[in-house]
Amino acid sequence: MTYQIIDVPQRSPEWFAARCGRLTGSSAADMLATIKSGEAAARRDLRLRLVCERLTGRSQDDGGYINAEMQRGIDCEPLAIAAYEMQTGNLVQRTGFIADAWAGCSLDGHVGDMEGILEVKCPKSATHLRYLKAGTAPAEYVAQITHNLWVTGARWCDFVSWDDRFPERMQLFVVRQPRDPALIAAYEAKALAFLAEVENEYRSLLGWGVLNDAR
Repeated sequence: MTYQIIDVPQRSPEWFAARCGRLTGSSAADMLATIKSGEAAARRDLRLRLVCERLTGRSQDDGGYINAEMQRGIDCEPLAIAAYEMQTGNLVQRTGFIADAWAGCSLDGHVGDMEGILEVKCPKSATHLRYLKAGTAPAEYVAQITHNLWVTGARWCDFVSWDDRFPERMQLFVVRQPRDPALIAAYEAKALAFLAEVENEYRSLLGWGVLNDAR
């Protein structure tokens, strides 16, 4: 994929505007949601939200509720990246929003000329411990990681978890998720099919509006 970097601060009004109507990494899991019969509610709600955003030109995402633990995660992210740089020797660069047609993603950081990307978390201590014990990229972030690899074309994603409340040797957890061409191809097929559904519904509603205006 080819992409455009929209260099705006994350969670700024400009950032929300850049995401408007686009399938992003944070919504990848909802796009992939399935049930035995019919369309999963999460997938349907995402499809309708993107249609609404395209019709109105306004983001339906207000950032959501942020509690103290979530705010701590936001505030600690630069410290986590600094710890990652010290351990790996990788120099991390920051970007705002990466857009390609109706898909996009917000990276926590990237290495080199988008050779690698980062997914950084500063979670609750119990969650950090779960990541340490599992030793793998958490299942709940695999869809987001796959989406971000698809959009950027990066060769790998380092999942990073950091908690300075642990003993020093346990504060930083890093696991690399290499690019899997078969997984990316399968994801791309589902993403493009989903975006085609969004586009078709959007265009049909535009036509419906014209017909109703003519009555």
